[in-house]
Amino acid sequence: MRKIAILGSTGSIGQNALRVIAQYQDRFEVVALAAGRNVGLLAEQINRFRPRMVAVADEEARRKLEGRLDGRSRPAVFHGPSGMEHVAACRDADTVVSAIVGSAGLLPTLAAARAGKTIALANKETLVMAGALISSEVRRHGATLLPVDSEHSAIYQCLRGHSKTSVRRIILTASGGPFWGRSLEELVHVSPAQALRHPNWLMGEKVTIDSSTLMNKGLEVIEAHFLFDLPVATIDVLIHPQSIVHSIVEFLDGSYLAQLSRPDMRAPIAFALAYPERLIDIIEPIDWEGLSGLIFRKPDTRTFPCLSLAYAAIERGGTLPAVLNAANEIAVRAFLDGHIGFTSVPAIIGRVMDAHPVRPADHLEAILEADRWAREKSLEEIRTR
Repeated sequence: MRKIAILGSTGSIGQNALRVIAQYQDRFEVVALAAGRNVGLLAEQINRFRPRMVAVADEEARRKLEGRLDGRSRPAVFHGPSGMEHVAACRDADTVVSAIVGSAGLLPTLAAARAGKTIALANKETLVMAGALISSEVRRHGATLLPVDSEHSAIYQCLRGHSKTSVRRIILTASGGPFWGRSLEELVHVSPAQALRHPNWLMGEKVTIDSSTLMNKGLEVIEAHFLFDLPVATIDVLIHPQSIVHSIVEFLDGSYLAQLSRPDMRAPIAFALAYPERLIDIIEPIDWEGLSGLIFRKPDTRTFPCLSLAYAAIERGGTLPAVLNAANEIAVRAFLDGHIGFTSVPAIIGRVMDAHPVRPADHLEAILEADRWAREKSLEEIRTR
């Protein structure tokens, strides 16, 4: 029986992880859950899965949650950042699913690494902000990182049994989001509702907007650099609108390995939860005869400059990736709230990056300070528009 803690249990990844666990209750036990302020859904999860401890965003959420729990399911309830870290380092957990959205996932994931856990990593921002630090702590404490992003899970699966010295490059595929093929001029008046209509995947708001700007793929390039310890120059991106080929490895001899499946996050989640085994009948198989063709195109970085910004950030290194991430989070939130337009998202990120005095990202305090600075600078840029 593998014991699971889930950080971000009420989000898209967290809910899908619980769907997999519910399908295989003889294989997994939920011992801890952490969420933000969606206490209604969290209470339902607690009443069903009976974790021993939970954490929520703040004291108000804690009070609301405790008022919703039935008498049979009374876990220890923690709150705030320290509560999230407490769940991440839960002594009873074998595997920690890191699925808190954005930079808020950094400190809990770091706590899980320092506790020596197997980390099913869905929070790409952790490696974007502090990839070298996280990698060092994983090695130091004997933890394990298993990627949950479909692209990185695909690369991980394709590399099994192969030395990275035999790899020429890896290719991350991207759906292109809802606006692929549009001109820059057509994107000026895009609304948040339009940007949230992803053609293939059902995801949370932030990652869906990131997909529509191609920033999600940029963040994944940085994540891949740290996950697989490969030079950025060997990490490419191709637009693949069908989202059937999740990523590709090209080897030195000119051969390729790719991982294919329907676009359903339960597949990479189940792979990480059960690794090295595979669970049966997690998602529907591909209808091969019904496939009309698989398309691959180079990304249009003039229309979608966020991808180029991400490459620039990791090539410069230091604290710049943390600044990229923070500026993106603020700009995406401003777009969703109607304060800026769609095309202003990359413009703000670029201006904040240009203004940043890059420092070495060799300790946590420097990374957090860069994150704080970038948020303040981004808000300043938004106010001037």
